[in-house]
Amino acid sequence: MRADRLVATLLLMQARGRVTAAELASELEISVATARRDLEALSTAGIPVYPERGRNGGWSLLGGSRTDLSGLTATEAQALFLLVGPAAAIAPDAKAALRKLVRALPETFRSDAEAAAEAVVIDPAGWGENDKARPVLVNDLQHAVVRRLKVQLVYGGRRGAAPTERLVSPLGLIDKDDVWYLIAGTDKGQRTFRVDRVLEATVTAEPAERPDDFDLSSAWAKVVEEMELNRSLLAATVRVQERHLWVMQDRLGRHCEVLGPPEDGWVRTRITAPTPLMIAQHLAGWGGSIEVLEPPSVQAELARLGAELVSRYDGRADTARSETVTGRGAGEKVS
Repeated sequence: MRADRLVATLLLMQARGRVTAAELASELEISVATARRDLEALSTAGIPVYPERGRNGGWSLLGGSRTDLSGLTATEAQALFLLVGPAAAIAPDAKAALRKLVRALPETFRSDAEAAAEAVVIDPAGWGENDKARPVLVNDLQHAVVRRLKVQLVYGGRRGAAPTERLVSPLGLIDKDDVWYLIAGTDKGQRTFRVDRVLEATVTAEPAERPDDFDLSSAWAKVVEEMELNRSLLAATVRVQERHLWVMQDRLGRHCEVLGPPEDGWVRTRITAPTPLMIAQHLAGWGGSIEVLEPPSVQAELARLGAELVSRYDGRADTARSETVTGRGAGEKVS
């Protein structure tokens, strides 16, 4: 994990004061290019790491060859933990390294550093949505989480419903498959908000309320469990051509489960969604590359969708072929 390397890089620089990218690459068993990128990432994030040119150059911690990590400012400490905290949520070794690093910080910085490390969780398992840009509001919400400040949200309603205003205590952010979620405390209990539906977010000066036992990773696990239950109310057994399986898995994420080894170029899978129609809509575009074995309700929805398409477009294929032939020009022969 990159978080392990970043923390290890800082601890190595604390011990030596100055290192070259080549030395770092040798110590961490990575390429020189990767070591240089890690050093540049630390510097860009605001950590006091800077390059020195010349024969005896390298990368140093600001302040001398034996700078202690407690020399970080509060802002620099937050920058470090915001950088490595998300990966540490899914890497036990990185989490242990962060705990050690916290103990090296001055007491006055520890609260903010811990808050920064716990402000974001990255959940790499897909829900079938890709290529979503990071919302601009994420940085503002992340700031509010770290500073323990309430946020006034204007939240877009579903299916054309009017937006609502809510004053929330932000508890943490989750990046799941490039879709961002905010877990926050409200007057009706803990709620989860999609950040791309937040129309406005105003950070207030009012202190946020955060339960002493709150853990972002655990809270998100409960949210995922509930959402997966709602999204998996119905299952269909579907045969998929083996060469297309990876595409199906990429599109549907954990809602596409392989049931056994390939047989004659086909793979049996379990596809889940809340309703037969939703499963059929996922599968309709696959044509002859898939076969629904059960249940009959999904087969019926696919047949209905197919009949609708035939009814709307039947006959147009012949017209298109005729126009293509006509458009070849009078001088062309058609065999």
